[in-house]
Amino acid sequence: MAKEKLVVIKETGLNNNCPECFNQDLKLTFYQKHTYGSFFHKTTAELSNKLVCNTCHSTIYPVSWTEDIERMFNYYKKTAIPEKKSSKPTLLFYALLLTLIALIAGAVYLFISGAIQF
Repeated sequence: MAKEKLVVIKETGLNNNCPECFNQDLKLTFYQKHTYGSFFHKTTAELSNKLVCNTCHSTIYPVSWTEDIERMFNYYKKTAIPEKKSSKPTLLFYALLLTLIALIAGAVYLFISGAIQF
């Protein structure tokens, strides 16, 4: 089963008012989803975000955003540049591939040398 991890690609502080406690200490974080499997590590194009007030420690959902928060969010969303979507094989994949190649090469050698006849 593949493990999923959200990697922080941009984190910034906002000076807008919190809709809950009206303090001006907000933190906006953008995440990119990475998937780690047995054979491949995949970087997806899926982005997510989270806006948290550092004073009252509440998560601020887009429903309660003000126009100022939305404007700042759109600006910082443009500056958050994610990694390219990619897929990289792991060491286990290479080990399995080399083992398979060695087994096939051994079978071909035994067939050519005449030890095995079909």
